[in-house]
Parts: sequence; C-alpha cells; structure tokens
Amino acid sequence: MKTEIHNHPFLGNGVALVTPFKANGSLDETGLELLVNFVIDQGVDFLVALGTTSEAPTLSAEEKKRVVSTIIGVNQGRVPVMLGLGGNDTKSVIAQIKQQDFKGISGILSVVPYYNKPNQRGMKAHFEVIADASPVPVIVYNVPGRVGVNLQAATCVELAQHPNIVAVKEASGNLQQIMEILRDKPADFDVLSGDDGITQPLLALGTQGVISVAANAYPKIMSAMVHAQMNGQIDKALELHYAMMKMNQLIFADGNPAGIKCLLHHIKLIENALRLPLVPANEKVEADIIAEWDRHLALVNQQC
Repeated sequence: MKTEIHNHPFLGNGVALVTPFKANGSLDETGLELLVNFVIDQGVDFLVALGTTSEAPTLSAEEKKRVVSTIIGVNQGRVPVMLGLGGNDTKSVIAQIKQQDFKGISGILSVVPYYNKPNQRGMKAHFEVIADASPVPVIVYNVPGRVGVNLQAATCVELAQHPNIVAVKEASGNLQQIMEILRDKPADFDVLSGDDGITQPLLALGTQGVISVAANAYPKIMSAMVHAQMNGQIDKALELHYAMMKMNQLIFADGNPAGIKCLLHHIKLIENALRLPLVPANEKVEADIIAEWDRHLALVNQQC
C-alpha cells in the first residue's frame, strides 16, 4: 500500500449540512446555528456547506451568502469548511470562484456537470480550469445518479495529477470503479465516500473518510464508526455500521434531504420544511424513521 500524503484537511467524518427552513419557507438561520454547533459538539471532523443536501438550487444568491456566513461564523475555525461550488457552465463557475470570499473556507466541492452530459474529455477540461482558478483545494464530486454521467476511474486518476485537485467524493456506488481509483491514484490524492451505507467497507478498502448526510442527525455514531475503522478497531466499526444500516436506508427512502430533515425534526433540531420541488417524506417513511430512531438508534447514540 502506498504511503498516504494528505494536502488538505478533509479527512474522517464530514457532514453535508442541510439548510433549515421555517414553516413559512424562509431561511432559518437560528436553526442552522443550532445544527452547526450540534454536529461539531458531536464529533464531526469537517463541514460541507451548500452541497446537494443543502437544497442549494432553491437558494437565492443572497441566501447562499447568509448560509455560508452563518456556518463560518458559528464554526469559529473549530473544524475545516468545504464549500459546494460547481455547475454545468464552466465560465459561470469560474465567475463564482472569483466573486467568492474564501475566508474560513478550506476547499471547494465541485460536482460533475449535470444535464448537458459532457464526455470524459469535457469533464477533465472542466475540472482542470476550475482547479487552475481556485485559491483553495478542489474536491471533485462524482454522483452519476444525479448528474446523468459518470466520471470514470481513469479520468479521475488523470485529474489527480493536477496539484490543486486533492480528492474525489465518490457517490457512484460502483465498488469496482472506486477500487480502481484507490489502486491507481497518486499518494497525495484521497477518495471520500459519498454513500453513508457503504462508508465502512469503503474505508476498509482505503478511502479516507465520508461526506455524510446521516451525520446531520447522528454525527456521534457516524464519527465513532469512521474513527474506529480508520484506527483499526474493526469489530467496533462493524458493530456501528450494522447498527446504522437500517436508518441509513430509511433516510434516503423518499428522497434526500426529506428523510434526514424528518429525523432532525423528530429530535427537535429543525422544522420539517423543504422547498419545492422537494417535499417532506411520506407518512410511511416518516413513521419508519421515527420508529427506528426510538426503537434502536437513540440507544446506540447514548452508548457511543
């Protein structure tokens, strides 16, 4: 196994923060403050602002500024912050980078372009231009289920040669592809899990952490699992992996972030409010989430 060299701070359990809204649909900055303090106090290693889970496409430019400002202000430098900054118009992304105040931000998460379906050469050129323009390290985000195209392992490894592209968030669910990246990548490039449900096996294969939706509501358990696996405590990591398994399925059963917002509301952190075209989880999924938390996961959380 190659010696790992980390040239970024995004290792371990990172949380893809939801954006809390009030019942009337407006931005709930107080709820966001509570959530940021909660996940940091419960042991997350880094924060991700304005990722997919944040419902960023429904936020105005002004609301995005308020979200980022709130997160950085509450964080006070306690953990690194990654900023979701991507799109399917390369020129527009570069303009956003030039306009962004990067104080308090240690890296950006940039998604594979969606809708216009670039080929591998187009994806490579897109990310290289972004990496050239960014004053902070770039983490590429591969999520073919959302964007319609897949960043292939060979292309990812080529991008890893760029000095400012330091990691990939891999949410393809394709273990063969992820293993090929892990096998072929340079030592100073990391792979982060983008799927809560397979984070433990991916860590066992050599990934260096996760960008987690689950960590919004049960950061203590997710952090304990990630840290145990990374520290070689395999039995403990497996025990926690299986303890979370059902909930990790349920929170995605009726869309993200519908499931995690349902649970966050149940544990009295935020309102169960989303913006159209997203809607709250259906009644059955909501009941199943609450039952699984009350029956099982709340106790595991207390024991961590």
